[in-house]
Amino acid sequence: MPVSPTLEERKKNLPVSMPVAVIMERRETTNIWADEVWTAVGVTGDTQWDTDEDTGARVINDQPGMKQVLYSGFNITLYVDECESYYHNIVLPDPGIYVITRDNDDGVPVPYIVTPSFDEANAYLECEGEAFTVPMPPELYIWMEEFVLQNYMPEKRVKRKRKDWRKEGHEGPGFKL
Repeated sequence: MPVSPTLEERKKNLPVSMPVAVIMERRETTNIWADEVWTAVGVTGDTQWDTDEDTGARVINDQPGMKQVLYSGFNITLYVDECESYYHNIVLPDPGIYVITRDNDDGVPVPYIVTPSFDEANAYLECEGEAFTVPMPPELYIWMEEFVLQNYMPEKRVKRKRKDWRKEGHEGPGFKL
């Protein structure tokens, strides 16, 4: 019967970073203010896709009214101090990966940060760029779940008890013992 690995052995074998690629999609729109709309539609494991060296992009689907572009070369790195954010992400009904983009010179949003941390995505969203949420792939979910299980224990919520100021001898305006 095989012996299951100890927690310390599993920690040693768990990678801290994982390479990913982002799929961005452009769709034509009938909106009078914009001709096209760009959104992030997915994140996949990066297996060193053949992309343009300057932009890191590769068109993977080009049809009338729709175009999909794959951007590779991103890493998701997990940090112990972000475990609470990861925990809240994986317990959601639909866990997500956040893709933060910046517009290039042509006004096209290009991904530059990929993270599973809502807190990190929110910080970038408040300052610059646009954030998209895409479904978390199963292999990233399993990896992040293992990381959270090894490094985080949610704090038990404790209900506060109200202090009885009369017993402590405090008096204030309109308060008599």
